[in-house]
Amino acid sequence: MGRAFEFRKERKMKRWSGMAKTFTRIGREIALAVKSGGGDPEYNPRLRMAIQNAKTANMPKANVDNAIKRATSKDAENYEEVTYEGYGPNKVAFVVETATDNPTRTVATIRMHFSRNGGEMVESGTHNFIFDRKGVIKISSENQDMDELELSLIDFGLESLKKEDEDLMIYTSFNDFGHMLKGLEELGIEVLSSETIRVPTVTKSIDEDKVDEIIKLIDKLEDEDDVTNVFHNMNMDEG
Repeated sequence: MGRAFEFRKERKMKRWSGMAKTFTRIGREIALAVKSGGGDPEYNPRLRMAIQNAKTANMPKANVDNAIKRATSKDAENYEEVTYEGYGPNKVAFVVETATDNPTRTVATIRMHFSRNGGEMVESGTHNFIFDRKGVIKISSENQDMDELELSLIDFGLESLKKEDEDLMIYTSFNDFGHMLKGLEELGIEVLSSETIRVPTVTKSIDEDKVDEIIKLIDKLEDEDDVTNVFHNMNMDEG
């Protein structure tokens, strides 16, 4: 995944540099997990994943506990996952994932950023053929034999296993993501972080002097608290 992976990692580190916003987003992730499967992480894999991601972001345990408590209270905010699609400058395809308690506000904000930055929103589902949904799980490479691990994980839906820095990245289809997390748990392998991503199957080549326009739109969208992920199909493997 080369430069595309590096670009995603750079974007994530940029977002995590704003710790308050990071904690806000993880709080919403926890709220959505509780809404879908209850407040006990032992019986809620999605909540376990959210808690692990909170640890990766150095979110204090007290903040995590408070987020779970708020999400299970009768006054819990009702967050929804809503996905928006659009084209940025030079017809680069975008998918914007959000967690919002006010979709009317959120869609207006997303539309504003597209229109002010040379793009437009499109009907939901327009980009289904452009992106594949994948699961990505990071584990430590310490004491792991990659060949043996690969054989162990095939039955849980492994698509590929790659070493990046000192960690191992496990890639699955979106449908096998939960199955893989459960498999790693059964094998006693600690998950350092996990997420679902959208990998472009069709990419758009952009002249170097136009790339900044795309990055400006990404920045504007990612700065919104309601936005959890921004995916695009700008070709990141050239140059």
